[in-house]
Amino acid sequence: MVQSGMPRLNGPSRGMPKLDRLQWAEGVAVIAYGVRLGLRANRAGVIAEYLSALPPAWQFARSSRVERLYSIIAGNADGRRGLPPSHLVYANGERLVRAPQVERAAEAFEHDVQLYVAEMAPRRVFVHAGVVGWRGRAVVIPGRSFSGKTTLTAALVRAGCTYYSDEYAVLDQAGRVHPYTRRLGIREHGHFERATRYRVEALGGKRGVRPLPVALIIVSQHEPKARWRPRRLSAGEGALALLANTVSARREPQAALATLRRVVASSVVWKGKRGEAQPVVDFIIAWLEKNAGNPVDNH
Repeated sequence: MVQSGMPRLNGPSRGMPKLDRLQWAEGVAVIAYGVRLGLRANRAGVIAEYLSALPPAWQFARSSRVERLYSIIAGNADGRRGLPPSHLVYANGERLVRAPQVERAAEAFEHDVQLYVAEMAPRRVFVHAGVVGWRGRAVVIPGRSFSGKTTLTAALVRAGCTYYSDEYAVLDQAGRVHPYTRRLGIREHGHFERATRYRVEALGGKRGVRPLPVALIIVSQHEPKARWRPRRLSAGEGALALLANTVSARREPQAALATLRRVVASSVVWKGKRGEAQPVVDFIIAWLEKNAGNPVDNH
């Protein structure tokens, strides 16, 4: 339920006085992975359109004090006077987007809020990665946008794996991976097409609900005609591959690396270029079946 009280920043921010003088019709404070966020809007009912873009497992917060405040100015979609023709979204005092469609404004909000939480989460390390579970163990597929991680994640879900994430591997200090089960963003016909969002149930899959130890890490880059011929990486190489995709690597490199070392200490890392997803899916499931219950030797 959207609250009537306005969220307030913990500290001052440049550019906020002008926004603060506007009339805000509704506001809400939420918490996601330990990060406190606020949303306020100039019209009632607007915030509800943005809540689905928040990181998974968010909750309403009791305190109105927040670390990042999003100001949403809904555009003049219904001919009201005194409203701008476009939708605007600000993060603290910085404008994120001016867009004619609310869908584009919500996309910009989603990108910023999820990246901010990934960087600032106090007790989690976020790695750009797809994640699936298989019989109580996790497979992590690190990679940035356009690396093919979502396509491979979706193929593994169709093959019977449990869906955990197509965007971030959320790691705790013990090295376990937690669910980040947003809808999968799949580009059907090419890199430059906007991704279509699918609930994992539409792919015949199910969502993970509990943290899992990581058994396998697949470092791959999609190339259309490449053949899957992976080589095994050492634990040190594996940690560096994860670090290269870790959101908080620059802000807290030592803390991030300590967690990543725990992950690779109990997992095996394979790296290779791939074309079609199916050979990699077959490799992953065969490896997991063969090594079920076996301790990892990374030496």
